[in-house]
Amino acid sequence: MNARFHDVFCRASDGLKLHAWDTGPRDDGRLPVLCLPGLTRTVADFETLGLALANHPTVPRRVIAIDYRGRGLSDHDPDPANYAVPAEAGDVVAVASHLGIERAIAVGTSRGGIISMVLAATQPKLLAGVVLNDVGPVLEMEGLLRIKGYIAADRPLPATWEEAASGAKSLFGRDFPNLGDDDWLAWARRGFRQRDGALERTYDPALEVAFAGIDPAKPPPPAWKLFDAMKNLPLMLVHGGRSDLLSAQGVADMMARRPDIDLVIVPDEGHAPLLADAPTIDRIGDFCARCDHHAG
Repeated sequence: MNARFHDVFCRASDGLKLHAWDTGPRDDGRLPVLCLPGLTRTVADFETLGLALANHPTVPRRVIAIDYRGRGLSDHDPDPANYAVPAEAGDVVAVASHLGIERAIAVGTSRGGIISMVLAATQPKLLAGVVLNDVGPVLEMEGLLRIKGYIAADRPLPATWEEAASGAKSLFGRDFPNLGDDDWLAWARRGFRQRDGALERTYDPALEVAFAGIDPAKPPPPAWKLFDAMKNLPLMLVHGGRSDLLSAQGVADMMARRPDIDLVIVPDEGHAPLLADAPTIDRIGDFCARCDHHAG
């Protein structure tokens, strides 16, 4: 099998055009996977994982990666206040409905993990398992402030791909020490695109409103109620050993509440693990197979 992603477009409940990638076999009895990116990220973050799952030699499965509103090829929202988890969860539901997905495994990176927890609480029939990628009910202020800083709309745009790669390395090099020059260029190409000879972000800069309320004096309250909404679902947690958003104590607290969590620690990656190394991909594939059996 040699599955490739193809583009899918549909409409959100408020009429915005949404984009997704879709690949892999249909109607094979295996649960599809919904890949949900981080705050400013796009479907491109799931290319390696998605194609590996779709082209598995013995248990290939369907994979859908989703651009929420304001990201990738989805429409920007004229009201930035809609760049919020409830609306983005609605985008996921809209894409799933358009594609006829009634039950699936969610793989949620950072913001996508929060959206996964919200879906478990509000759309319990949709999810048959959840992979949280470096996110949980308690998030560290250090990581939140770092994200708030780099999504600021007034950050200057790079003039060249080389400058974009250098900028990515300066921001994230501490967290991903094993990446080489080609990896940073690939990172830049996931975060920017070229239009009329200039580079632009692959997300609406107005997304900064999503973090406008982040204040060290007022940390966000723990979201244990959302975490507990997944109590009857198979749950995997991928944790970046260098993460500044999800702490080791946060992982321990989650494990204490759910001792059955399938924990994967990626020691040489920070927030959020790239889900591109073979051991992590294999673990996610095994987890998906267990979700198949659990759902059956």
